Amino acid sequence: MRHRHGYRKLSRTSAHRAALLKNLTIALIENGKIETTVPKAKELRSYAEKLITIARTGEANAHRTIFAALQSKEATKKLINEIAPEYKERNGGYTRITRTRIRRGDATTMAFIELV
Repeated sequence: MRHRHGYRKLSRTSAHRAALLKNLTIALIENGKIETTVPKAKELRSYAEKLITIARTGEANAHRTIFAALQSKEATKKLINEIAPEYKERNGGYTRITRTRIRRGDATTMAFIELV
């Protein structure tokens, strides 16, 4: 049973899961909106919103923390300089998940996740 378990494993090892979330976050920051499966989108929401909350401060330590998580200079700069200032007055809820379709190959539910 997974009662009160903290995260979704997504059928991956911890290193693979970390890489997946990092790459999905970079794509979300660069494009503003991506399509993925619903469980991945729900897990990505938590990961991305925590980074946006850190970026809102705009301090040097925020740069270091976000770069350590994403390992992408372009995504880090865009997050801190362009995206985070838009959410200065907003207390959480920076992303929106919209279910879109059922994927034909394996019949899994797909969803758009976008920055609000």
